Amino acid sequence: MSIRSLEKRRLPAVLDDLFKPWNEWFDEGTAFFNRQLTIPAVNVSETKENFMVTLAVPGMKKEDFNIRIDGNILTISCEKEEEKEEHEKAFNRKEYNYSSFSRSFTLPDAVMRDNINATYENGELKLLMPKNEKAKITETGKQIPVK
Repeated sequence: MSIRSLEKRRLPAVLDDLFKPWNEWFDEGTAFFNRQLTIPAVNVSETKENFMVTLAVPGMKKEDFNIRIDGNILTISCEKEEEKEEHEKAFNRKEYNYSSFSRSFTLPDAVMRDNINATYENGELKLLMPKNEKAKITETGKQIPVK
C-alpha cells in the first residue's frame, strides 16, 4: 500500500473525529432522535387474581411518573429533564437532556380501578391491577360438550 493511499484513509478518520458531535445529532436522523423518542418495552401478564403491566424504564425516579385513569383508559407517562454544567479554565459547557414517553392502555371491565398499585424498583415500573370478583368466578371456565 502506498503512502498516498494511507493518507487518504487517515484523513477521513481525522475529519470524522472533528465532526463527531454533529454526526451524532444528524447521523441519518437516528442517533439523536432515537434517544429522545424511546418508548419503553411493556409486558402484560394475567393470573386468576390480577393483571400485571411491567415497563422497562431504567434511570428514572418514581417522582418522574404520571399514571392516570380516564374512563377505561390507563395512561402512563414520564418526563425527565437533566442539566449538567461544567466549568473548566478554558471553557464552560452546559448540557441538557430531556426524555419523555406516554403509553395508553384500554382497561378491561374486570379491573378494580380503585385498587391499582404501582411500584418502581430496579428500573421496572410495575402496575398490579386486581380483578373484580365477577371476573374471578367467570374465569374458572366451563366445559361445553360437543353433540
